[in-house]
Amino acid sequence: MQFARALSRYALARGRITRRPPPSSSHDIRPVSKVLGFSELYDGGFSSGYGVRHRHHNSSPIVEERLDPFSLVADELSVLANRLRDMVVAEVPKLASAAEYFFKFGVEGKRFRPTILLLMANALNVPIPRSVSDIHTEGDSLSVELRTRQQCIAEITEMIHVASLLHDDVLDDADTRRGVGSLNFVMGNKLAVLAGDFLLSRACVALASLKNTEVVSLLATVVEHLVTGETMQMTSSSEQRVSMEYYMQKTYYKTASLISNSCKAIALLAGQTADVATLAFDYGKNLGLAFQLIDDVLDFTGTSASLGKGSLSDIRHGIVTAPILFAIEEFPQLRSVVDKGFEDPANVAIALDYLGKSRGIQRTRELASKHASLAAAAIDSLPESDDEDVLRSRRALVDLTQRVIMRTK
Repeated sequence: MQFARALSRYALARGRITRRPPPSSSHDIRPVSKVLGFSELYDGGFSSGYGVRHRHHNSSPIVEERLDPFSLVADELSVLANRLRDMVVAEVPKLASAAEYFFKFGVEGKRFRPTILLLMANALNVPIPRSVSDIHTEGDSLSVELRTRQQCIAEITEMIHVASLLHDDVLDDADTRRGVGSLNFVMGNKLAVLAGDFLLSRACVALASLKNTEVVSLLATVVEHLVTGETMQMTSSSEQRVSMEYYMQKTYYKTASLISNSCKAIALLAGQTADVATLAFDYGKNLGLAFQLIDDVLDFTGTSASLGKGSLSDIRHGIVTAPILFAIEEFPQLRSVVDKGFEDPANVAIALDYLGKSRGIQRTRELASKHASLAAAAIDSLPESDDEDVLRSRRALVDLTQRVIMRTK
């Protein structure tokens, strides 16, 4: 009964921050995006005052304690990092060097996705075993086995993510990534593609070891979505390029699907109900969308040094993102510039001029905030718990939603 009321509050939270859908468009992916709920979230005027208060039911406000989400799982992240380095070892030296390129110390990133998944495991009432010596009962042994399987999901997710980066850098002809030379720039396109394929194959082997067909299906769908999203980006028509709904669908496929389906996999391995698994999925989906929207903002406002890659990368590659799409709504004449493409630097300059006069950046931030709020509302709607470790992890997951929208790199 309590959980039903929590789900009802989550639905009300969604209702408070949704708007009327935009006019129908004729492109061919509308049925899918309607199911995912994208069309409800963006129309003309956004307000940051969406008024969702994140409470964990009868407990104190879930955001009351400022936490460092990464420090809560730091020890596990270190174990995962070492295990990942072992998992990507290859027999052929060149392939080994390529596959481990972004798993080496110093260029492995903050492990954002594994952090989310380990915190989600905690948030769903799965405590971290303190040490082997603390394990005395069969129940504790099962907990250790479950935790190991959930850690495996985090490892698989990171390998899929890095593989997608390697492939994306080839497609984008990128020369930097995470502040260093991209793998395709350092070792060539062919080896970068093969390294990405190798990581995906290792991820598949790890996934098969879980012997859970539903989880296998979820993560296999993620790989399909990555390919679909990249293809959508490469083959969009002139109408699709300026469609916010098309852009959000592509963004879900390219970025949010991995986080959302991995969060759901964590819940399924824990034996959670379908409703809880859906909340985990919704958290990952909305956090992933918020993350990418802020990425799109930073591509215009950040510096190459802060981003670890070139700024204005998207527009220079002809990729139209949310800030430009919102600017077109205010200045329809920008559409003709977009249709001409951005091979000519003069067109880039014109587009940036229109963007500067518009509210494109602000409205993109506001849309990201709305998705961050939906992610936090999903965590707030999880079944009640009085376990302090569980509550702390839930606060950390909510804290991550704010870190995502406030980040500068």
